[in-house]
Amino acid sequence: MAEHDRVTTCLALLASGLWGTSDFLGGTLSRRLPTLVVLAAGQAVALPLLLVFALVSGWMSAAPMASAALAGSAWALAMAAFYRALAIGTMGVVAPVAASGLVVPVAVGVASGDRPTALQVLGVLAALLGVVAAAGPELRRSADRPRSAGHRRAVLLALAAAVLFGTELALLAHAASGGVAPSLLAMRGAGLVCVLAAALARRTPVPKTPADLLGPAALGLLDLAATAAYAVAAASGPLAVVAVLASLYPAVTAILAHRLHRERLARVQAVGVAVVVGAAAVLGLGGSA
Repeated sequence: MAEHDRVTTCLALLASGLWGTSDFLGGTLSRRLPTLVVLAAGQAVALPLLLVFALVSGWMSAAPMASAALAGSAWALAMAAFYRALAIGTMGVVAPVAASGLVVPVAVGVASGDRPTALQVLGVLAALLGVVAAAGPELRRSADRPRSAGHRRAVLLALAAAVLFGTELALLAHAASGGVAPSLLAMRGAGLVCVLAAALARRTPVPKTPADLLGPAALGLLDLAATAAYAVAAASGPLAVVAVLASLYPAVTAILAHRLHRERLARVQAVGVAVVVGAAAVLGLGGSA
């Protein structure tokens, strides 16, 4: 595999690991703090850093900036749905369901001219099958137990987040071609505006102590680092591959939930998570073809 391909693969996998960790932290925090507070605090910390990077690297043209702003709006809606789903559902299931949104940027990448190798196509299919295996039992339990409103709502929120996440990834990849730092600034700025508007409209209570903001602040930095790694990888590598590699975060979230929250998955779900992780290796090898 060429050095350039290895760097792109590592950046995409780094984004996946950081996203998985931040999602676990965000879901955990949303169990004791309002979701909008978690999102707003995290982005408020990240924005000053992005502003500095954007000033150093320079601004972009209007078209990529607009794509970045739209990505931020999609991100805000996706994260609100996702964190709520993580808070009320099973993290090891919600995360893979949300990851199914990778179909959107993969389709956009292929339509834009990306031509994955046969091995990479196999990796994409393996990743999708792994997501289905991990999410299937939870969906079935929700259907079999009509009164299980929490599980059903968590799955529906995760599916909504999947579509929005996929849209965000595709828009961000387009914007990043005009500059990573300014695109992230526009994205996060638009996202923060949406979150603050929603918080004001819902009259979301402010945390009682500054200590309550430390967790969301750490979450914001983790998420920012993950998004930056993805943006750089997407700007330098084939979107159809980068998007899938960066979407392996459910495995990280599931492992952390199992280790720290003692969540248990059915055997088929555990196999699904393992298949998703294995797909990363297949896609990485496919880059050498």
